[in-house]
Amino acid sequence: MTLNEVAKLIIKLNNIEILTHNYPDGDCLGSAFALALALKQIGKNARVITTDKPKNFGYIFDKYESAEFEAEHFISVDVADEKLFGEVNKSYEGKIELCIDHHKSNRVNAPYKYVEENAAAAGEIIFELIPLLGAKYDKDIADCLYTAISTDTGCFRYTNTTPRTMRIAAELMDLGCDTAFINKEMFETKTKARVELEKQILENLIYCADGKCAIIYTTREMTAGLGDDETEGIASIPRQIEGVLMGITVREKENDYKISVRTNSGIDACAFCNRFGGGGHVAASGCTLKGDLKSVIETLKNAAEEVL
Repeated sequence: MTLNEVAKLIIKLNNIEILTHNYPDGDCLGSAFALALALKQIGKNARVITTDKPKNFGYIFDKYESAEFEAEHFISVDVADEKLFGEVNKSYEGKIELCIDHHKSNRVNAPYKYVEENAAAAGEIIFELIPLLGAKYDKDIADCLYTAISTDTGCFRYTNTTPRTMRIAAELMDLGCDTAFINKEMFETKTKARVELEKQILENLIYCADGKCAIIYTTREMTAGLGDDETEGIASIPRQIEGVLMGITVREKENDYKISVRTNSGIDACAFCNRFGGGGHVAASGCTLKGDLKSVIETLKNAAEEVL
């Protein structure tokens, strides 16, 4: 589909639920709520479905008052695989009509899809979609989209940042988005509990592949009492170490381990995660593994040794 065709399709719909992935991040939430705000402008009923409400994104949730209606249509945003709907997966299986995403590994089964893998964030796609819907940008939409784009580019530091990314960010600033607040909230503020978690993480840091790979992990015991907002962003820690080409983060969940892979120097994180049924982007991807912590780390170490 072209983006114009996406807009024409959406304009025909009403009573829309916008679906996000589990452990929602800034791009997922910012894109979904920006789209919901735009749809509300043009007279549509729309609401965002999330599996969690991270505290540090409260300013995004507060921008939209969810309407009461019986959902008729379903759009997913920034979701690369239906498995990522988490606990709501079963109730939406086979119902997604339109998938909007920027992951080249997208596996969502939908009759209509718009996947732009060169977009730094789904927020870039939504930014260009909004005027095609007949809606207008405002400060609330700008705050949502700036959150989406800045978080998926690491505050414009990652290799997915393009001139287009910077031009869009500049336009959002012209619209009055609160960049200083968002940057501080997303990139500079840590709770004391988060700092304590980072201390534990660094004490248990593992190197392999002659120091070209660094692995960190969190257990459920380590993150007990912490929200997802307090563990968000830890995947960037191992990649920041000098000489590390691949940083792997292992997070124990209830029934499995969530794996996040971040890479430097063109190492393909997506290809690495594809080995385990996951995917994402070249420099940032993920997957899930089952087993005990020791065996999961050993599996990842062996794969990293082979790749590096």
